Amino acid sequence: MGKGDKRTRRGKIYRGSYGKTRPRRKKKPVAKPDIVVQKKPEPKPKPKAKPEPKRDRDFEKRMREQLAMEQKSVAQQDEQRRERELKALIAKREADARARGLAAWQDKIRGKIRGNIILPPSISGNPEAIFDVVLLPTGDVLGTPRLRRSSGDPGYDKAVLNAILKSSPLPLPEDPKVFRRDLELRFRPQE
Repeated sequence: MGKGDKRTRRGKIYRGSYGKTRPRRKKKPVAKPDIVVQKKPEPKPKPKAKPEPKRDRDFEKRMREQLAMEQKSVAQQDEQRRERELKALIAKREADARARGLAAWQDKIRGKIRGNIILPPSISGNPEAIFDVVLLPTGDVLGTPRLRRSSGDPGYDKAVLNAILKSSPLPLPEDPKVFRRDLELRFRPQE
């Protein structure tokens, strides 16, 4: 009668069962009080209120005045910055308008001179001749235009010089502010 026997104590231990030969152990009852009294949690002590410091009205007044002065200076700086930006924008637009007016005026002058150029047959390629022309306020050419850079073909340079002199008086700009006394005119035969 060993481990395999159901009725013996050793068999009951082996199988994990209980019976007469191996009774269950009884748990000892825990003594519980009949009335359970719960303790109320103690309230946390309130921190003592700190007395408010006395307000320094003079200090507050000085701070408000200083803040107002700083805001006023910042506003003035912003206004000055806006004025500078506006002036710069106006100046840029005026310069652009002057440049467009000058370019249009020079195109008119070149167009009139081009109509008077008699091209020599010896021109090869597309050489550029640059002339400095001095104008009177009436549009007349003052003196003889100076050849600043030759095209490399003396016949073409002479033809352009004769055309400039023949075209005098040159057209005036639409806006008198654009007028310049000294002009630099560039000519190419195939333009």
